[in-house]
Amino acid sequence: MIPFPNIAPEIFTINLGGLSLSLRWYALAYLAGLIIGWQLIVLMTRRPSIWGDRAPMEPAKVDDLLTWVILGVILGGRLGFVLFYEPAYYLSNPLEIIKVWQGGMSFHGGFAGVIVATAIYCRMNAIPPLRLADAMAVVAPVGLLFGRLANFINAELWGRPTDMPWGVAFPGQAAQTCADVVGVCARHPSQIYEALLEGLLLGLILLITLRAGALRRAGLQFGIFLTGYALARMFVELFRVADAQFITPENPFGYVIGGPEIGLSMGQVLSLPMLVVGLLLIWRAMSRPAVVQTA
Repeated sequence: MIPFPNIAPEIFTINLGGLSLSLRWYALAYLAGLIIGWQLIVLMTRRPSIWGDRAPMEPAKVDDLLTWVILGVILGGRLGFVLFYEPAYYLSNPLEIIKVWQGGMSFHGGFAGVIVATAIYCRMNAIPPLRLADAMAVVAPVGLLFGRLANFINAELWGRPTDMPWGVAFPGQAAQTCADVVGVCARHPSQIYEALLEGLLLGLILLITLRAGALRRAGLQFGIFLTGYALARMFVELFRVADAQFITPENPFGYVIGGPEIGLSMGQVLSLPMLVVGLLLIWRAMSRPAVVQTA
């Protein structure tokens, strides 16, 4: 097995009297993903040729869009975690909902939040929503890559026990709850799997389709992103340990649909609608002619 690297979740901590302020890798991952994505969208809006006619918005408007995206990510991610994963706990402890700094964010919730925030922004500024969604889809894997690497550093969202040589000996609860009662066991580094599939591989696919002229078909890049993410997430869920609230002695894998041995996890259930919508968007985009640049 591979020993877990000695990387602290905090980059640095500042003590001011009785107040302790820390910058964590997880927060830095969010910031880096948002800032890099923002700058990449600005670059795309400055190249009208890749859109076939013109970009869906002026580069200056991307700054305002960033604010809406940040709100969508934080509010949607937190509410998604509350509603999808631990509704009973937060119903009993409503003040805990605002304690985002203690962890607990859902990708699917954050994704839904970004869609709602972007839709409102597009309506307010008369921007074609599908074309802006295409631009955002191109840059989304950057945030996913950084976010999953931060999950690994935090030693969270780890995988099931494995005897593969690349298994990682995670510390803390991962070691305590390991099925191997003798010593330490290795687990699938499912965060790295997701970083490679949802971040690196999906990002490369979107860059290739971008160079092939995908932005000239409204909805195509967005559809590819939805389909690629859904397939990657559903695959990695086969190796990832379910959230503790779904695991029981009768249901050790934490399936929310199906039996104790074969079923669907919450991550797979939430990814299914993304897969269906993504395939429909791809079919719709490819059934229409591409936008041709005019003189």
